Amino acid sequence: MKLLLDWFNQVMGAQPLIQLLDIIIVWYLIYKLLMYARGTQMMNLLKGIAVFIAAKFLSSILGLQTIDWLLGQVLAWGVVAAIILFQPELRRALQNLGQNLFRNKRVEKNLSMKLIDDLVYAARYMSRRKIGALISVKDQDELGEYIETGIPLDSEISNQLLINIFIPNTPLHDGAVIVSDYRIAAASCYLPLSESDSISKELGTRHRAAIGLSEVSDALTLIVSEETGSISITKNEVLYRDLKEDELTDLLIKFLYVEEEQTTNKSLIEPVKGFFFDTFKQRGEDE
Repeated sequence: MKLLLDWFNQVMGAQPLIQLLDIIIVWYLIYKLLMYARGTQMMNLLKGIAVFIAAKFLSSILGLQTIDWLLGQVLAWGVVAAIILFQPELRRALQNLGQNLFRNKRVEKNLSMKLIDDLVYAARYMSRRKIGALISVKDQDELGEYIETGIPLDSEISNQLLINIFIPNTPLHDGAVIVSDYRIAAASCYLPLSESDSISKELGTRHRAAIGLSEVSDALTLIVSEETGSISITKNEVLYRDLKEDELTDLLIKFLYVEEEQTTNKSLIEPVKGFFFDTFKQRGEDE
């Protein structure tokens, strides 16, 4: 612990602002690396590296010179081995980094608009082929208890994936898809059936389940009828039936569209930039 404190005092002693910026950048890069590696084989590699780093740190503190030297060699050559073994993943990470840094953020597609486009396309495709579908989109109310009844996916949304889930006689086609935070949280979920006597007898289980969810939450649910191919949505206990494509698009925009005032990258950079700008400005005024 004393060595760690001495190192921190030495690093922060000369130029604290520059060193603080250095630490923030390193931690941000580590965070982005962990987010990218999550759910991939690279995460297992990073866990192994973390174990070796921790062991080397302890061996250095305890004065175990031989073990410290061996672990140092493993880590040094391990970097080369990791580059060879995980070349495809590293190449893909560098490609993503270049795209995120240099693309025009103003033309980046709004996530809510992409969700709407995917829902409209999938609904139109399934409607023409009379493929039954039930898709619920989370709003403010939590849907955890219903997500737990299905098969977890946690995948990016695409109209192809939505269509494929509801193809008849596939493992996930029965039940509802639940979308949360612009990702498909789970498929084959069970929704609460409405017990209202005002529901038309010609409506099936999908419509009753969609209405039931709208009675207990503020989620929007899209229904494609397997019998007629008609498209409907429910929101706030209201059923909008037999929608045409333009009507469906208008309602989805009304309920799901969110204006994005700033991108995530900008929101992360602005506080740091403001902190250092204000600090240097204050130092200039003091001098």
